[in-house]
Amino acid sequence: MGSQRRDSPVRPPGESTSLWHHGLNLGAKALQETTPLKGFDAYVVGFHPAKDDPSMQMEAHHYCRQVNDDFLQCVLFDGNTAEANLIGVEYIVSERLYGTLPEAERGYWHPHNYEILGASLVAPGLPEPAERALMAMLMNSYGKTWHTWHTDRLDTGPGDALPLGEPMLMWSFNRDGQCDPALEQHRNEAMGIDRTARRADRSGLVDRAHPQDGVALLDRAFPEATPLPGVVDRAEAV
Repeated sequence: MGSQRRDSPVRPPGESTSLWHHGLNLGAKALQETTPLKGFDAYVVGFHPAKDDPSMQMEAHHYCRQVNDDFLQCVLFDGNTAEANLIGVEYIVSERLYGTLPEAERGYWHPHNYEILGASLVAPGLPEPAERALMAMLMNSYGKTWHTWHTDRLDTGPGDALPLGEPMLMWSFNRDGQCDPALEQHRNEAMGIDRTARRADRSGLVDRAHPQDGVALLDRAFPEATPLPGVVDRAEAV
C-alpha cells in the first residue's frame, strides 16, 4: 500500500519566505477569517486530458464544497501536501442542472460516468461505503474544468515552473485505454489504489447510468480505446 502522499512535481522559483511574510501570516491567522475556504473538505483524485489536446494529461487533486444537491465547486492542486500548487478549478452540476444549460454552453462540460464506473476517480481515505455513496451522488453529473497551470505534462516532460499562457479547458476520459497507463499506474502505486477492486465495488452503479453528452468526443484521438458498460454517448443512444 502507498502512503497516499502525493508531492507536487514543481517548486515555483522565488526567494525563501521572509521574516516579514512570516509575521504577516501569523497576524492573518490571528485576526482574519478564511470563511470562503471552509467546507472544501471533500477530496477526490482523478485525471484530466485537455479537450483540444488530449495528449496533455494531468493528475488532479480536487478539494470540493457541496453547495447543494445539484452543484459543487472544487479547487484543484497537483498534489496533496502543504507545498501543492493550485492548478485550476472545477464546477460540477447534476444532470438536472446540466439540462437547463444553453446548447452552446454544454460544450464546456464533460461527463463523469466513466470516471466513476471505471474507478479512475477515487476518494482516498474514505471507507468503501462512504466512497460508494459519494460516487453514487456524482453519477450522471458534468464538470467544467479549467487548468491555469500545467505543472506536470506527461506528453512533454516536466511542466511549467510558473502558470503560463491561457487557461486550458479540460475534459474527461471516457473509454478504457485513453488515459496513459503510466500516469495512472504512478498514482495508483503511490497511493495504494487497487482500481480493479474499486471498479468491481462500483459495478452496482451501472444501472443508474444515463447516456451523457461528450462521451465520444475523444474517440478520434484514441481509436484503440474500448467502451465500458454503462458509459454511453447520448448521440449513440438515440
